Amino acid sequence: MHVEYSADTGTVRVEFGGTPVETRDLDENLYVDVDADGHIVSLTIEHAQRSAGMDEFSYERLPAKTGP
Repeated sequence: MHVEYSADTGTVRVEFGGTPVETRDLDENLYVDVDADGHIVSLTIEHAQRSAGMDEFSYERLPAKTGP
């Protein structure tokens, strides 16, 4: 996964991998790219500073659950 934030445009792009073949508009500031099988390849958030509070970004990897 790759995340990039452009402070100039306030755009966040999260890439999950794969080859996009179609972009779907979820609303005026949220776009999803999908591959030929309809799987999400990337997510783009326009004006993320305003709508998602991009002053701070954190990432936490949680351990895999084992057992019941």
